[in-house]
Amino acid sequence: MSGATTKVLEAEGLSARYGSVEALRPVDLYVNDRELIGILGANGAGKSTLMRALMGLIPTQGHVRFRGANVPRRNTVAAAAMGLVLVPEGRGIFAPMTVAENLELGAYLLKSNKGELGRRLERVLALFPRLKERLAQVAGSLSGGEQQMLAVGRALMAEPKMLLLDEPSLGLAPRIVDEILEKLGMLNRDGLPIILVEQKAPLALKLASRVYVMSVGHIAAELDPRTITSHDDLARYYLG
Repeated sequence: MSGATTKVLEAEGLSARYGSVEALRPVDLYVNDRELIGILGANGAGKSTLMRALMGLIPTQGHVRFRGANVPRRNTVAAAAMGLVLVPEGRGIFAPMTVAENLELGAYLLKSNKGELGRRLERVLALFPRLKERLAQVAGSLSGGEQQMLAVGRALMAEPKMLLLDEPSLGLAPRIVDEILEKLGMLNRDGLPIILVEQKAPLALKLASRVYVMSVGHIAAELDPRTITSHDDLARYYLG
């Protein structure tokens, strides 16, 4: 993406373990302002672990800085207050609650600012009109695609300065995936930096300005999507 030169997120020597297992070997990466970065890799490559490590959700070694400040470890509220918001794999919606209640929870840091809450809600519902029709509906009764829209919408209610998405296409029909990715592209073009984790490489390659390819817990390559013309181009990195 032209003009994206200011680094807003930087990870240096970032690693993580689950017990005795080294799930993430020391990783260096960065995201420029207004940039959409793809994280690609096969199952078990460490993509979700990387997302949790960037957010400080798991014990890590190394450093993560967002807009020049260290991202707190094991403090999701502080990370969210900085503007880092993760849409996790599996969506993580509150199934027994209504769509409206889920969305309001995304703006919990606002506390009692009703005017600002209404402004944010209006913006999310304009982006995902289907949610407006289902505000009173129990979230667990939504279709898979609608639940993913709700998960993204709830994240946007926090007005993130960077959005991290872990496998947003998982289990969804291609038509719904295209719709959600179109909205993510719009948000990015409006200036929101995004990290998009995807196992389905073509989806990320459509949107990303750069991609990191992960293999066995480390970054095997940093690539320009325009240089990737076939699955064979990626396979050698997946197996690295």
